[in-house]
Amino acid sequence: MHINGVAETAIYVENVARSTEFYQRLFGLRRLLGDEQFSALEVPGPAVFLLFQKGSRREAFSTPGGVIPAHGASGEIHFAFKISRESLEECARELGDLGVAIESTVEWPRGGKSLYFRDPDQHLVELITPGCWTNY
Repeated sequence: MHINGVAETAIYVENVARSTEFYQRLFGLRRLLGDEQFSALEVPGPAVFLLFQKGSRREAFSTPGGVIPAHGASGEIHFAFKISRESLEECARELGDLGVAIESTVEWPRGGKSLYFRDPDQHLVELITPGCWTNY
C-alpha cells in the first residue's frame, strides 16, 4: 500500500467560528464548507484543515453520499504546517503583529527550524521548514 500525503487533518475546538477566524487571519485560508459545527479550510498542498465543534461528532451522521462514522478527540493536540525556510522570520514577525506569542523556536540537527505557538483552544501549532525530517 502506497500513500501520497495527507488529505485532511482535523482538530476539535470549543468555538468553530472563533477558530475559523483565527486560522483565516493567520494564514489566509479559504473556507470551503461549514456550519456552526464544523469548518473546512483549504490548505495549500492540496489539503484540508477541518475544525469540528467538540462533542459534535460522537454519533455517526448521514450525508447525501453516505454515513460518516462517529469520531472525536479531547485534550490539546499538536500539528504542523509546512513553511519555506525563507519565510520563517516573516512568519515570526507576523505572529507578533497579530498578538500570537511564540512559545518556542527549535533548530533541528538536519537544518530545519520550527516555531511553536498555541491556538485559541491551546492546541500546539508548529510552523516547520524543510530539513526537519529525512522526507521533509
